Amino acid sequence: MSDIFNVIIIGSGPAAHTACIYLSRAELHPLMLEGDCSNGLTSGGLLTTTKTVENYPGFPEGIGGYELTQKFRDQSIKFGTEIISQNVIEIKKIREGLFDVYTKTHIYRTRSIIIATGSTPKRLDIPNYDKFWHNGISTCAVCDGSLPCFRKVPIAVVGGGDSACEEALHLSHTASVVYLIHRRDTLRASEIMKQRVLKNKKIVPIWNSEVIDVDGEGKVERIKIKDTRDSIYNLEVRGLFVAIGHTPNSSFVKGLVELDENGYIKTTPKLNTNVTGIWSAGDVQDPHYRQAITAAGSGCIAALEVERWLHTF
Repeated sequence: MSDIFNVIIIGSGPAAHTACIYLSRAELHPLMLEGDCSNGLTSGGLLTTTKTVENYPGFPEGIGGYELTQKFRDQSIKFGTEIISQNVIEIKKIREGLFDVYTKTHIYRTRSIIIATGSTPKRLDIPNYDKFWHNGISTCAVCDGSLPCFRKVPIAVVGGGDSACEEALHLSHTASVVYLIHRRDTLRASEIMKQRVLKNKKIVPIWNSEVIDVDGEGKVERIKIKDTRDSIYNLEVRGLFVAIGHTPNSSFVKGLVELDENGYIKTTPKLNTNVTGIWSAGDVQDPHYRQAITAAGSGCIAALEVERWLHTF
């Protein structure tokens, strides 16, 4: 722990790499702790699991999520970011403007921190979930709903909150029909979202039911549904969108920075946390949008704020 870094970025998705690009170009020599996959998270963030990204500017033909994150990484390195593949397990504040960042094997000392560890979609506990992940199963209608495989075909959405309603409404513009599958007999969403869904003729609610499996020849072709009377039947669909929430990857800073009731890091419009010297960007502090482009934008904001703050020393 001989060096004191100006800034450490924790994470490896679009928010983290955008911050690194700005800070390295400002010659602040950032260190990125990108993780090592031991906690189930892939270096590069959730975007690496997306087969085709069509809504990120600059790629009119689309680009693979893994390829895009590799370009982020290459650009960070090009401008001088040091990247280490270790998971952060704890942060301790030493004094104002000085922190120790702990991994399993090292301690890194820094003047400032940007937390950009993203969030993890909650998954369905069904047998074939992994087999059909991104072969018909998705957790983001905005990201994937406009792909050709989901156009003018029947689609299912699982969930009953605002997120599920938003997914169903978005998909209703392109799918032939959207089945909204919910375990209860009424939606948990806000009243305005309920009304929008129930008035939409292309959205068909399936109440008191849950998806217990998915099947098809290489891609989703049908889902198996069980209702509260224990009746089981197949429903022909070509896509399954799971909208039962996300878990922000913030457990390692619980007790240090302020979190909301769902574990998202609370930030100001300038992305400060309640701890001076710590900022947060991307999906770990954004429960609403969760897009690569919004994450990248927040990484830019956090980096510019860190740069200004460091110049006060």
